Amino acid sequence: MDSVIPPLPNLLAALAAGLLVGLERGWSQRGLGEGRRVAGFRTFGLFGLGGGVAGLAPDIIAAALLLGVVVMLAIGFLREADASHVSATNSIAGLLTFTAGFLAVRDSPTVGLSVAAAMFVMLSARQSLHALLKGVDESEIEGIARFVLVALVILPLLPDRAMGPYDAWNPRNIWMVVVFVTGLSFVGYAAVRRLGSDRGLLIVALTGALVSSTAVTADFARRMRSQPEARGALIAGIAVASMVMFLRVQLLTLALAPRALPALALAMAPATIVAGLCALVAWRGQGARDGAVSVANPLAFGPALLLAGLVAILSLVARWSLEQFGDKGLALVLGLTGMSDVDAAVMTLAGLPPEALDAWTAGLVLAVPVLANTAIKAGMAIVIAWGHGGWRAAWPLIAALAASGAGLLLY
Repeated sequence: MDSVIPPLPNLLAALAAGLLVGLERGWSQRGLGEGRRVAGFRTFGLFGLGGGVAGLAPDIIAAALLLGVVVMLAIGFLREADASHVSATNSIAGLLTFTAGFLAVRDSPTVGLSVAAAMFVMLSARQSLHALLKGVDESEIEGIARFVLVALVILPLLPDRAMGPYDAWNPRNIWMVVVFVTGLSFVGYAAVRRLGSDRGLLIVALTGALVSSTAVTADFARRMRSQPEARGALIAGIAVASMVMFLRVQLLTLALAPRALPALALAMAPATIVAGLCALVAWRGQGARDGAVSVANPLAFGPALLLAGLVAILSLVARWSLEQFGDKGLALVLGLTGMSDVDAAVMTLAGLPPEALDAWTAGLVLAVPVLANTAIKAGMAIVIAWGHGGWRAAWPLIAALAASGAGLLLY
């Protein structure tokens, strides 16, 4: 009796997996006439249950059941196909549903149900996925191909061990952060291209800052010279872009150096709040106007290699600085790094061994490049928009810098 009871939850999970997929298939094909659907709600439920039974049976019987399902799905595919419409979705979904039922019994109910859930999401997102494809251009396809090369081809081939002088380089860790940053940048690039100028300056600032808050600051400061009527919105956009940068750095730190996040978040909280308040004050009374930030595709392979090289060099310098000068030297190196690339500073800190800095010090040290970058952007806004509200454009950044800078002095 005991040997019969344990498979029952697994069989129920196999049946549930089939019914879950069948729910989507039956609903999506509800407009077809009776008899025109090769497989619907009940049939997919039986596919899942059949996979579960195959999981209990000897391998030769399981193979025979699989062969029967394949033959039936092949016949169904031939019946559904005609000169104007050929779709293998139902056939593939049926085969995967049988597999999900099989895994629910042979492996675990969680695995089988997870496969069914993933299928449900993919199948139900048909319209969204097709709409997404319509909006993709050739440059984005090329960018995706390069990202696949960076993330799925190069990354697994790199060694995962410390090497080089001072054991400063872990090739896989260095490339992992490149994968993360280029992926995040691509999301920002795609958002900028789709939302464009018609959604207003703040939307462009939000999405453009995912790629580069420095680019947003430079472009908005330049536009202040030619669009004086939109200065309030442009200043608000600069403040919002900097606020996004503060949040983005914390997200990157969470992914790469989570131990440093609590101290960094506490140090960045005043700057983030002040930047948001400044944006609200500057935006008040201003309507969204036409604006755009020109940002090139961030997935060019050359910049990715340059970024990897920069991280490797800075990691070496940071290890040397840490050995020679201790924490103060490291803060100086990261501060200089952050003036041009805050992400590289985070990567550099992430590459250090945990024993090099305690978590609290690591977070506070990481705040230095973020504030240094904010200071550079403030100076850039003043210079570019000199005589056209440059100081007004810089004051949200200066205020945010002062707020977090004062907090760091207290710590």
